[in-house]
Amino acid sequence: MNHLRRKITVALLASVFTLQTAVLASAADLTSVRYHSGGEHDRVVFDLSSEPSYQIKASADGREITIDMANVSEKDFKRKPFHSSRIESVKYVLSKGHMLVTLRLKPGLTYKANKLSNPARVFVDILPKTAKASAKPSGTVRRTGSEAEGDILPLAFDGLYTEMAAPGLAKRSYIYWDDAGKVSAYFVEADKDLYTVKPVLARGHVPGLQSTSGISDAQNAVAAVNATYFAGNGDMIGTVKIDGLMAGTTYYTRSAIGFLPDGSSIFGTVAYDGQVTLGDVTQSISGVDAERGVDNLILYNKWYGSRTRTNEFGLEFTVQNGRVTKIQTGNSVIPSNGYVVSVHGKAMDAFAGVRVGDRAVIEQDLGAKWNKAVDIMGAGPRLVQNGRVNVTVAAEQFPSDIRYGRAPRSAVAVLKNGNYLFGVVDGRQADSHGLTLTEWAQLLVKFGARDAINLDGGGSSDLVVGGQVQNSPSDGQERRVGSALILQKK
Repeated sequence: MNHLRRKITVALLASVFTLQTAVLASAADLTSVRYHSGGEHDRVVFDLSSEPSYQIKASADGREITIDMANVSEKDFKRKPFHSSRIESVKYVLSKGHMLVTLRLKPGLTYKANKLSNPARVFVDILPKTAKASAKPSGTVRRTGSEAEGDILPLAFDGLYTEMAAPGLAKRSYIYWDDAGKVSAYFVEADKDLYTVKPVLARGHVPGLQSTSGISDAQNAVAAVNATYFAGNGDMIGTVKIDGLMAGTTYYTRSAIGFLPDGSSIFGTVAYDGQVTLGDVTQSISGVDAERGVDNLILYNKWYGSRTRTNEFGLEFTVQNGRVTKIQTGNSVIPSNGYVVSVHGKAMDAFAGVRVGDRAVIEQDLGAKWNKAVDIMGAGPRLVQNGRVNVTVAAEQFPSDIRYGRAPRSAVAVLKNGNYLFGVVDGRQADSHGLTLTEWAQLLVKFGARDAINLDGGGSSDLVVGGQVQNSPSDGQERRVGSALILQKK
């Protein structure tokens, strides 16, 4: 009898031990909490070792929500506070196997929650009560009603969140970690059949400076990204052509994107070559719509504004209808249907015999395919060619501050389905360390790029969709830039 009791006791103890082991084995470990503040919502992501059981409770006034995750440990988790324009504070409490995370929200906000099983995570979006957006698992494209219109490249991978901002217009945010830390990147993809890309100048002329969101608002654009490099006064440092008229040049042969009259795009390197003949004398053009330097010949057109704003130490020839119509020393009026040829030093001496009424011939050459382009935005270097990484930074003679290291980056691409892609990656901040040019090119290929060029980066990197800045510019606020690429409805 005692022997039988001992066997039963051992069996019961074994059963209890097995049950405890199973419970312990099923406990989920909270490994990290990630946070991102976007243009339309904040997202808080809880990464776990296995899928947890959870519920969310809201306070009576709706200002606090508590995410209660049952049977959760935090042995590898470091509690990190955060706050934003939508979240006032976060508080963590571990009690009897329950991880309680309480978010205090700003007034007028609500939440949407969801979870994934592979990888295991719970995520909560904080958004205005009037917003129609709903949380979906990372990598899905949310389409309802008319938003299903348009052809968008299907992408689904860990850390990607896609939202249809309009028919044929997809906003994407991609948050991930590499060996160096956290990376935050933002994109907008536009259906080629519904949207066009257009280069624009800050305040509509050179030189000019304006935030990317300001340029977007002025143009009533669907989206905008900062474009080419620029001088402190706003002069373009890149080959720029708008509506068939040059608006900027550079001394280097560098990559550009161009748009032909039929709307198709071209990528490649482009170099500017120009010359002016006044009377019987021909001279090379030093630059277009730029500040005049020593011994320079600068060509000014309507993109420079109403006047040349030059000093009196040169000579300027107003050209209309193939003739010199006026000669003066500086600050000439720029005709809307003509040019001003501004010369200094040796260039001025060469044209010393030119008189009003003399013939004027202006020749500009970008190469056969680029001459046909209506619009061109040059920047560089090339990042992607025919769907493969091809970073041409050395061939395009870029300086070390662009060539090396991780930094905020911007890019424009055409995808393998023909759609347009604007993208930025944040850098120089805790939420994103930035990328090298090669890493940036690799990321663009991951997003389906067929061809892509790099745009101005650093503090200039800025992506705007629907008038809202999507990323976090490294200056802490938007930098004023000289140009942008915008998306417009056809």
